[in-house]
Amino acid sequence: MRFATVAVGGTFDEFHKGHRALLQKAFGVGEHVLIGLCSDDFARNLRKSHRIAGYDERLGNLEQFLLKMNVLDRTEIIPLNDPYGVTLARGCVEAIVVSHETEIRAYEINEKRKVKGLPPLNVIVIKMVPAEDKVPISTTRIRRGEINHEGHLLKL
Repeated sequence: MRFATVAVGGTFDEFHKGHRALLQKAFGVGEHVLIGLCSDDFARNLRKSHRIAGYDERLGNLEQFLLKMNVLDRTEIIPLNDPYGVTLARGCVEAIVVSHETEIRAYEINEKRKVKGLPPLNVIVIKMVPAEDKVPISTTRIRRGEINHEGHLLKL
């Protein structure tokens, strides 16, 4: 199914194979993709167990990938200052693309939309991309030195 506009959000730190899969799915189902990129303040509030690169660095990595995909003209990147971004506004997006890890947030968004009298967003869920050891690729694992950005194991 194709949608006029879909939303996807994240920190996109240590831009990796899982991030690429999420974005490829978003562009596969959406004509226009609204990407919410966590602001530095919001990223700090996530209380990750590792440092998070600054917004400008993460934005640069994201834009490089979108340029390689040749989809910059179909993209709008906005700072994300909370878990909801524009998803609680009328008419902004028709669908949201999430990983299995963040699927619950999409349903929370739809509950909030219901309270506001808005129609639910279509929720498109992708599976987490596994590393060589079948454990999902994550920024945390990359920062710990367990795997690289492609999911290859770095230490035994």
